[in-house]
Amino acid sequence: MILYVVRSGDTLRQIANRYGVNMNSIVQINRLPNPNQLLVGQSLVIPKPGSYHSVKSGETLASIAQQYGVPVQTIIQTNQLTNPNALNVGTQLFIPPITHIVQPGETLRQIASRYGTTVQAIMRENNIDNPNIIYSGLRLAIPRPKPVIEVNAYTYQPSEDAVTTLNQIGDLLTYFSPFAYKIKEDGTLQSMNDQAMIKAALANNILPMMSLTNFTSTQAGSNLANTILANSELREKVISNALQVMDEKGYRALNIDFENVLPADRENYNRFLQSAVDRLHPKGYLVSSALAPKASATQAGVLYEAHDYEAHGRIADFVVLMTYEWGYRLGPPQAISPINQMRRVVEYALSVMPSEKIFLGFQIYARDWLVPHVKGQEAETFSPQEAIRRAVKYKATIQYDTTAQSPFFRYTDEQGREHEVWFEDARSALAKFDMVKQYKLRGVSYWALGFPYPQNWALLNDNFRIKKLL
Repeated sequence: MILYVVRSGDTLRQIANRYGVNMNSIVQINRLPNPNQLLVGQSLVIPKPGSYHSVKSGETLASIAQQYGVPVQTIIQTNQLTNPNALNVGTQLFIPPITHIVQPGETLRQIASRYGTTVQAIMRENNIDNPNIIYSGLRLAIPRPKPVIEVNAYTYQPSEDAVTTLNQIGDLLTYFSPFAYKIKEDGTLQSMNDQAMIKAALANNILPMMSLTNFTSTQAGSNLANTILANSELREKVISNALQVMDEKGYRALNIDFENVLPADRENYNRFLQSAVDRLHPKGYLVSSALAPKASATQAGVLYEAHDYEAHGRIADFVVLMTYEWGYRLGPPQAISPINQMRRVVEYALSVMPSEKIFLGFQIYARDWLVPHVKGQEAETFSPQEAIRRAVKYKATIQYDTTAQSPFFRYTDEQGREHEVWFEDARSALAKFDMVKQYKLRGVSYWALGFPYPQNWALLNDNFRIKKLL
């Protein structure tokens, strides 16, 4: 797929003609709210076969061309490079696909075997519905091998809405985590209406992962965690109750998300995690944890100190880095998931645990702040799709922060109030996917389903092969 950023004077018809694709296909893949009103700075996914390469330090066009088996001139022309000798680190280059002309008597299975890919991958790349209807002379785009990753998604949607979402994007998920079973002070768990969601997950070959939390942003959450973690009997009771739910409802993994844990409970939290592993592994269940975004072992604050990256990385099957919420709803406007801050967290995690245990947290929502920001004032949270709709409504110009790798815009509402919106788009998604590839991470964990973001799912499918455990 190609990524295009709208310039002044562009029309959808001109963009479609430039890339030789159907205009409606651009509308559909981006779910454009108003195809006749594009915004300067708006990023569009163009459904044209190919892949992206992020330029790394020391690379040249010649080395990149050799890596992908394409002529240097093809890369120059495709990317409209005016100075091919000046490649900036991080530049996204579009690499055209391998092409194959079908010979008499050839089948898709034979072609897939020749190029080390699958029939399904070729069918997806070329929009082929029937693998038996190919003919001599047909030009096929052959997808290059993709990194294999696992994908988790949390949700706090109502059950019916979650089922609908799972049926829409289920082929792109490895795990599904309804949020959440909350612990009580006596070690019992608040119940959840999750049976229909679990059934839908299993029907889509998604492994259901039970989410266990003390979560609250108040002091009560810290005290609740302390009540459980400081008492060995209560720790075991919580695990027993979690096991009972998993056995009864069909969960196959447990995700432990204890937040705002008191620093004094750090070792007790590690013991709790180890006990969960000791009791769940014999039943074939996986155990994971969610970790606050630390950039060093000594990072201060109740959110961070009890989260022992080294211990969790050693004990758990995998961890989810909660690399989001820099742009907090009660704080001043800024990127919610700035890539520079995310990178610091990932690099620290990699210093104490293997890459194959790390899920990169990826938030898929937008925020709208009133500016200037007043302490205590809460930003509005909605989907990236709503961000685009709002930008169209107010005829905003979309800007892009290259340090944070995040889009934003400003507008004035009907009451004359100034707003600043930070959201996610195709560019910011690619930046996060590039980090997953660069550090060879286990996968991506989305927080949270229920916020429409069609560009993300199209690009996720285009960049990776999603591992299924069922």
